[in-house]
Amino acid sequence: MADQMLRVLPLGGLGEIGKNMTVVEFDGKLLIVDCGVRFPTAEMVGIDLVLPDFSYLEGRVDDIEGIVITHGHEDHLGALPWMLREMRPEGELPPLFGAPLTMAMARSKLDEHKIKEIDIEDVRPGDEIELGPFMVELIQMTHSIPDAMAVAITTDAGTMLITGDYKFDQTPVDGRPADFGRLAQLGADGLLLLCGDSTNADRPGYSESEAGVGPHLEQAFSGCEGRIIVTCFASNIHRVQQVVDAAEALGRKVALVGRSMVKNTNIGRSLGHIDFPEGMLVKPRALDNLPDDEIVIICTGSQGEPLSALRRMAFSEHREVQLRRGDTVVFSATPVPGNERAVSETIDRLYHIGCTVMTPRDAPIHASGHGYAEEIKLMLNLTKPKYVMPFHGDFQRLELHGRLAEAVGIEPERIFKGENGLPLEITAKGARFGEPVQSGMVFVDGVELGEINEAPLRDRRMLSADGIFVVVATISAEDGASVAEPEVIFRGVPFPDEANDLLDDVRAGVEATIARAAKESVTEIDVIQEMLHDDLAALVYDRLRRRPMVLPVVVEV
Repeated sequence: MADQMLRVLPLGGLGEIGKNMTVVEFDGKLLIVDCGVRFPTAEMVGIDLVLPDFSYLEGRVDDIEGIVITHGHEDHLGALPWMLREMRPEGELPPLFGAPLTMAMARSKLDEHKIKEIDIEDVRPGDEIELGPFMVELIQMTHSIPDAMAVAITTDAGTMLITGDYKFDQTPVDGRPADFGRLAQLGADGLLLLCGDSTNADRPGYSESEAGVGPHLEQAFSGCEGRIIVTCFASNIHRVQQVVDAAEALGRKVALVGRSMVKNTNIGRSLGHIDFPEGMLVKPRALDNLPDDEIVIICTGSQGEPLSALRRMAFSEHREVQLRRGDTVVFSATPVPGNERAVSETIDRLYHIGCTVMTPRDAPIHASGHGYAEEIKLMLNLTKPKYVMPFHGDFQRLELHGRLAEAVGIEPERIFKGENGLPLEITAKGARFGEPVQSGMVFVDGVELGEINEAPLRDRRMLSADGIFVVVATISAEDGASVAEPEVIFRGVPFPDEANDLLDDVRAGVEATIARAAKESVTEIDVIQEMLHDDLAALVYDRLRRRPMVLPVVVEV
């Protein structure tokens, strides 16, 4: 290995579920593996997407030899257009590599963002790509989406493996199990570093096979008399096919609802991953012409996403589908950690409408795409890595993955439980964490991209919780005295019965503060506004025991 250093820098995916992104650095060159998003939490008011912080790559676009995407899920692919938009002014975009389905999804996203000046190459398991000092090999894996692959990266320092998301399913729906032989060969040849999926490190045993879901879906459907609405991940193309098969067995038609569901299913059909029998697929607007017991609707919204089809149906806001008593809603997915509250709210609304709701707690209608603890140990035993760096999980799961590595005989000093922005540096002398670099979250608010710090989010939370007071005071430019009755505007403030008395007190408080400022010869507008803010905030809190935002405006005439 000489004295050359292999540097592995996670910019997302560690200490969290989502926004997976890793920068591999060797001999001054960079290779990016995955570039995903995370969905905002309830506290991130008004935020649409959460992206990795790309600032480490600023000024280094020419050093990037390529971008490799392990599979087509949003938490591995969704931030790609935003990153490329940031790179575009700096230089020529690096080439993009991934399996055919993954790249079809990438092309769709890049087209939406009008990014065309990039070389996109379809690769398949077993392909090797030479990118500067990196020899990249793609290895067949099994996940909840076709064309999932692990990435083996070989440099003069040795070979490392980024597993991506995987499970060891012995009976995958598409008949393409993980390449056990190639993983074992990597172990026999000597694997330097394993960066492995930790998502289900907290679940003992082995995950269920995806092949077992189809018969259970058909069994669940057979007991339904009315319409059936199935929600799952739009990218879970195998699951969509199994719903179609169950619907066909029971003589039902299928409608797709939700933009991403329609888009991904069309991509899957074009690549041969999904097959609809002739005449089975109908448009949502045609549903009213069919009997309820002949309808299956497949839609987005399994995670309670605010704008998803099922969420809008649950809140009676969908233009094409109105849910009603007698409908059965089937959740063929489990909540991603952090989404439990949104999913629960959606289910509660469905019960209010009168729907029957079926979840994986009620029947085995979902199988995770991530391996459980025994599968993680199997990966460790197959690849026999010198060093282990758990990836893709919150800190609890990273810790549990580390314990699994110890259980199969890897010394604790060779297990590196890191965090975003903390690079692992490997030389001939050993491995250690380097100096941390800037990392964190970048927020997408509407169509704008920018790092929103905690202050605006705190203001948004305050506005959503306690409302806002706007107070307009008019003072004389000569002596600073009040020359008009203060105007008080409030929005979203929960008032007690004595609202008018409070408004009178607020106006009196404004007059008192203005008079005090004039007496103390305070003439600076910003200082007077600060005095008003402090005095009125204290007054309102004393009366309401709440802290609405107080926004004073002083006009000088």
